[in-house]
Amino acid sequence: MEIALIANDTKKELMTQFCIAYCGVLAKHDLCATKMTGRLISEATGLKIEHVLPGRQGGVQQISSRIEYNEIDAVVYFHDPADEFDANDNSLIRKCDANNVPIATNIATAELIITAIDRGDLDWRSEERRVGKECRSRWS
Repeated sequence: MEIALIANDTKKELMTQFCIAYCGVLAKHDLCATKMTGRLISEATGLKIEHVLPGRQGGVQQISSRIEYNEIDAVVYFHDPADEFDANDNSLIRKCDANNVPIATNIATAELIITAIDRGDLDWRSEERRVGKECRSRWS
């Protein structure tokens, strides 16, 4: 599965601690993250993470685009509730909703999603992605 990791500045430490706690699960999957978040997680855990642009410089949009192309299976986005969601955040959430991609915006839902991934409850996402690629290649 492809899991995207995003954290606002005030939540980067929480994301790092979350990834340390679930390193065993996350290591079994492909990970991508916004630049600084990915770097901090990689340094703390040794996990291999594909880095996209920093969140405010287009990283959130890159992940949103990958969601539209069915390349992301789950998103963990630790957002500071003191900050308003901006247009990019709203777009990310809408794209997750439109494409049936689970998104966690806090530690409680993140733990539910990661536990579900570990149990295999979201394996249908990988199958859906595989079938989608086959359909696109036939019609291209």
